[in-house]
Amino acid sequence: MTETPLEAPIETFPIHKDSDTSGQARKLPPHRIVLILIGVALVASAIFFMRWDWLPNYGDLILQGLWRTIWILIVTVIIGFLLAVPLGLAQAAGPAILAVPARVFCTVIRGTPLLLQLWLLYYGLGSLFPQYPWIRSSELWPYLRQAWPYAVLALSLSYAGYEGEVMRGAFAGVPKGQLESARAFGMRRFTIFRRIWLPQAIHRALPTLAGEAVLQLKSTPLVATITVVDLYSVASRVRQDTFITYEPLLLLAAGYLVITGIIVFLFRRLEKLIPSRLG
Repeated sequence: MTETPLEAPIETFPIHKDSDTSGQARKLPPHRIVLILIGVALVASAIFFMRWDWLPNYGDLILQGLWRTIWILIVTVIIGFLLAVPLGLAQAAGPAILAVPARVFCTVIRGTPLLLQLWLLYYGLGSLFPQYPWIRSSELWPYLRQAWPYAVLALSLSYAGYEGEVMRGAFAGVPKGQLESARAFGMRRFTIFRRIWLPQAIHRALPTLAGEAVLQLKSTPLVATITVVDLYSVASRVRQDTFITYEPLLLLAAGYLVITGIIVFLFRRLEKLIPSRLG
């Protein structure tokens, strides 16, 4: 019985020990410190040992190309996703008259190169419009004679084809018991779709949607083949004008890396926000 008072203060020592170990755990591991130092060394060498005197002359053009790349990415992802939702829903729960065309569309888009689709729209469909006088005299002709509408259309259809298959799996992955329970409570079909089925399908597809958005960013340089001046097109022009090879490509890679980081950050924020709304 005399040893019991000594046990209480002994139990308090591990608490301070755990606090010390938690502080040590917050420190960066050695391999990350080495990687950070290597990255800093590479950036410093790129800044001080490479030619960047051409940047002031092409600054405005670079900003224009960056802006065009960003807005093409945003517009095509939004349009493609809006098309992918009905495509996925038709394949998952639609009748054959809707499921078969949706499946054929996704198969054709996923089975053919994006560059071929882009050229078919620009050089094929775009060359047919001037043959019709009523099109040349319409209000759409100033837009149809430019290249960017065909780039937006091709990238949007490509994104819709891939995401339509993703949404099909997402819709099919929602437990049917939840939908049946909602019907038992007297919910209408549109209410079930809007409040239960669609939010859960989007939440399931978000990680894949983030990856597809990054792939969509990597596909945007293809628009340079139809005279759309994007970030890649500006880098190619700098190389042709100045005969400098590596610096424009490094700047191009840095721009794509920054945009990719922003995409990943935004989708991770969405993954945290959507479950709270579902709850």
